[in-house]
Parts: sequence; C-alpha cells; structure tokens
Amino acid sequence: MSRPLLHFAHGNSYPAGTYTRLLAQLREHYDVRTLDMHGHDPRHPVADGWGALVDELVEHLEGYGRPAILVGHSLGGMLCMMAAKRRPDLARCVVMLDSPVVAGWRALGWRLAKLAGWGERLSPARFARKRRELWPSREAAYAHFSAKPIFQAWAPGALDDYLEHGLAPHPQGVTLRFRREVESAIYQTLPHHMDAVIREPFPVPVGFIAGTRSEEMRQAGMGSTRKLVGENLVMIEGGHLYPLEKPEETARLAHAMVERLLAAPSRP
Repeated sequence: MSRPLLHFAHGNSYPAGTYTRLLAQLREHYDVRTLDMHGHDPRHPVADGWGALVDELVEHLEGYGRPAILVGHSLGGMLCMMAAKRRPDLARCVVMLDSPVVAGWRALGWRLAKLAGWGERLSPARFARKRRELWPSREAAYAHFSAKPIFQAWAPGALDDYLEHGLAPHPQGVTLRFRREVESAIYQTLPHHMDAVIREPFPVPVGFIAGTRSEEMRQAGMGSTRKLVGENLVMIEGGHLYPLEKPEETARLAHAMVERLLAAPSRP
C-alpha cells in the first residue's frame, strides 16, 4: 500500500533540502515531496500578498494528480494555508509550523506601513538586504554560520544540510542560492488580508505547532492563529526555527497532528 502523499514547503531563505533531517523522519510515514525554492521562478515573482507564490504552489500540487497533506514552516505554512483556501480539492489537511497569522489591527498597521514605504524598515527585510552572500570557500561559509548562536541551536548536521543545498559555486568561491533580494522581497510583501481568509470556516482541517520562544509568534500574537485552528494547536520548546533545532520531535508532533486532523469529522 502506498504511503500518504505529503508536500512540505520551506521557510524564507532556506531551500527545502535544509530540512533534510526533518523530511527523513516524515518519510517513515509519508511519500514526501517538496518544491526546492519559492520565489525564484520568474513566472511566479514575489509580489504583495504572495499571490504569485501561491500560484506556484498550486501549480506544483496540481501535478500530483491527487490531494496532498500540506506541511509548511513559516513562509511555507502560510503558502500551504493560502493554497488550501483557494483550492481545497488539492489538500487533505494543513499543518503550519510556526507560521503566525497576522490579522486584525496588526494587519491594518502592516498594510499602512507598506503603503507608507516602511515595509523594509519594519520587517526582517532590512537584515536580509545586507546579508552576506559570498565566501571564498565552503569551509569559510561554515565558519561564518557556525559562529552565530542561531545556527548553533540547530540539530547536529542541519547546518551541513543548509550548506549542501543552500550554496552554489561562484567565480570567487561559493554564494547563497536563495537570493537575498528575494528573501527581502518576501518579508516586505507579507500578506495583510488574512482577516478575509479566517473569517469563514476553513475548508480543510488545519493545525498549528508553535515554538515556545518564537519571536515571530510573540510579535504576531496568538489570537488570529487560534481563530483559524481552534483546538488544533500544540507547543514545542524552541524558537522560530525549531524544525531545524529539533527535527525528530517536530516530525513526531507533525505526524500526530496530521492523524488528528484526518480523523476529525468531515466539514459539511
């Protein structure tokens, strides 16, 4: 008997291969598929509200020929949720990994900030735009990243996965595959229309796994996320990047959430 189909969507700036250890755990239960890097296909450019990125994901899901379980981290969780809202026939359920829903007064404030041209100033885009992207060698890149506390918290081997899938050869050494201008653009165009998405009952079951120390969750608040997922919310010790900090525990919780969602009564 074939395993259930599961599509995993990555977070901003981290190609899907960065999550190799998490995906390996999920493959014990599922036929896992991914899209390598969102935002780099010129047919689906980054634009306000991420509509073209949702188009890209929907196009990818259509190619499977059957609905998939959708699991996504951060950006990926939002794209999975938005794709399922638009095309519920392509999704069996959605599990969002620390992908906070920004709605209400926060969404209004963010919309006004974008209109005023403050999107880069008030988001991580200001850091992404200046991110170092070139090193003389892979070893130099490893030394650069391994010295940072955020990467020191990752599970053993996860940084190697990031470098394996996140670097490309360059005449001067190696460079980031996920272009920093794309990363910055994604941050600046964070959707502000989530109130319309969560206003009505969601067409497929949706669950959420939140990091206890996630700065992103603190900034966005939990109210709108709880409105979307109801009781299907669990916590995991860790920050926003907990899928890379604790891949085995993340996979266990995600699998349990999928089973819970698929066992829920069908919506009318």
